[in-house]
Amino acid sequence: MARQLAAKAIRRLLLVSIHVLGAVAFAGAGAGRRSAVRPSEITQQVPAVFVFGDSTMDVGNNNYLSGENVPRANKPYYGVDYPTSRPTGRFSNGYNVADFIAKALGFNESPPAYLSLAPERSNSLVVAAVSRGVSYASAGAGILDSTYAGENIPLSKQVRYFESTMAHVEASNGSRATSKFLSRSLFLFGIGSNDLFAYAEGQSGINDVATLYASLISNYSAAITDLYKGGARKFAIINVGPLRCVPVVRLLSGTGGCDDDLNQLAIGLDDAIKPMLTGLTSRLHGLVYSLGNFYDQAMDNFAHPKAFADTHPRYPWYQINIPSITS
Repeated sequence: MARQLAAKAIRRLLLVSIHVLGAVAFAGAGAGRRSAVRPSEITQQVPAVFVFGDSTMDVGNNNYLSGENVPRANKPYYGVDYPTSRPTGRFSNGYNVADFIAKALGFNESPPAYLSLAPERSNSLVVAAVSRGVSYASAGAGILDSTYAGENIPLSKQVRYFESTMAHVEASNGSRATSKFLSRSLFLFGIGSNDLFAYAEGQSGINDVATLYASLISNYSAAITDLYKGGARKFAIINVGPLRCVPVVRLLSGTGGCDDDLNQLAIGLDDAIKPMLTGLTSRLHGLVYSLGNFYDQAMDNFAHPKAFADTHPRYPWYQINIPSITS
């Protein structure tokens, strides 16, 4: 019980501090006004980016969800280092992981949140989708529908929202043009940590870790396969980082070090993601992917902060290997 309560408290703290870990691993989510990645200097490498994930990717979808338990980044000091210095729905003091990847691809920032586009008015959704993409990411979301159900947009529903988006795009632009557009666009994923927190809290309804991993990989694979069937071909997957190395968690540990329990869960899921992607490429013709190693990169940055500072901010993009999926 004590472990479950501790895990629950840490999970809540994660939502307000994950941006700090993201900043360390992905060129400074709090850099807001100071980024060496300047879109004006980069040729746009893909026509659009479609984003799926959790609080590391959310750019405001949760602000549109009802319910007192829905995590929202709509108050100070979220956004304090964003160009407007106001909360944007990002769980960060500035830009987040999706923003920096979009910048590296030649965009100004992450594509807009799906729920901010008034989806019932298809025109605004179509314009956003074809010009830069859409973000379906939701803080607290998991690969499993049961993960903190009712407090977020789970991965399966994010995929359904994408399918609805594409129905509007196809109706406007035609199936042939839409198919070509999707085959060249990038599909960015960053999700899985909340499923592990729910399991550690005893809220997942799953009793053993082998079953947990099997369920996660099955659902993750199904989501990617559904997107592939809808026309997606280029995928960028970011694995789960060291959850028990989030700065506030280390502060509460008493020693300042990382706690191994959840980190081992993360390692196990990350190890299972690799063969999943290999298997998908073997049976889904034309699918290409790049796997960003959030876990190892973050741990390396913690262990060698000076080396990270010397190479900041270009180093992180080598891990994501953008050219391999945009060429």
